[in-house]
Amino acid sequence: MGSKLPAMKGRLFTFGLISSWYFSNIGVLLLNKYLLSNYGFKYPIFLTMCHMTACALLSYIGIAWLKLAPMQTIRSRSQLVKIAALSVIFSTSVVGGNISLRFLPVSFNQAVGATTPFFTALFAYLVTFKREAWITYATLVPVVAGVVIASGGEPSFHLYGFIMCIGATAARALKSVLQGILLSSEGEKLNSMNLLLYMAPIAVMVLLPAALIMEPNVMSICVALTRQDKFMGFLLIVNSAMAYLVNLTNFLVTKHTSALTLQLLNLWSLLFKEYHYSLKICNFNLREINNPEREGTWECKRCCCSGGVNIII
Repeated sequence: MGSKLPAMKGRLFTFGLISSWYFSNIGVLLLNKYLLSNYGFKYPIFLTMCHMTACALLSYIGIAWLKLAPMQTIRSRSQLVKIAALSVIFSTSVVGGNISLRFLPVSFNQAVGATTPFFTALFAYLVTFKREAWITYATLVPVVAGVVIASGGEPSFHLYGFIMCIGATAARALKSVLQGILLSSEGEKLNSMNLLLYMAPIAVMVLLPAALIMEPNVMSICVALTRQDKFMGFLLIVNSAMAYLVNLTNFLVTKHTSALTLQLLNLWSLLFKEYHYSLKICNFNLREINNPEREGTWECKRCCCSGGVNIII
């Protein structure tokens, strides 16, 4: 009985972490949707840069002022290179994903993104020589096969967009494996707050030029929107703070489970979002079908709604 109690506590702790990650993820999603719907704020790279800025500031406050975790220093050049690589890979996944959305439909983009667990298992083996159970690899085969079939039958297929999408997907997987190493490796272990503290500023420096090039005038647009409605600025701050919780729990889930588990959870979260939006689209379609005056307009609006919400997630 005594040996079962710690195991039960460990499972409850892991369940609590996963629940916190999931609900904070949903919170950021809803705020992103509100920013898009009410303000037309569709600048995901700039928004991610705001998230990373909040991660750096809140991590420093949590460590230096609130003493929630001890301050850890970078021990070696190798560790610094891995942290910088983690930041660059994360930024590459964000930028590559947004470039691919310019050439591919959102639905196909997300279908390709569903192969992230496959790439995670592959990189985990190549980088750490960690093998999963054979049944784990077997379950990933239908996902990859489905994407191959979808690629051949996708009428809007674009080779460059597909390459960028695959690259972004592989980058997300490599990021998960690398953050797992930095969180659990005995020689280079960092706690989640310290890893965010060191990673976030580098990500901001990489994302800033990308935002200025790919989302021109985003700074002036953001300032103008905030001047028009002060609540807009407040929402950006709350959104960034919640994104900090998402990233923090993301690291904690990786540490206490595995990189592959995190990506499978992301996949289930994606399926939930798609189901949620599919229900909304079905309800919208039914209303439009019953309204002959607006016949023929719902298809265009559906694409804009679905694409807009998913682009900013």
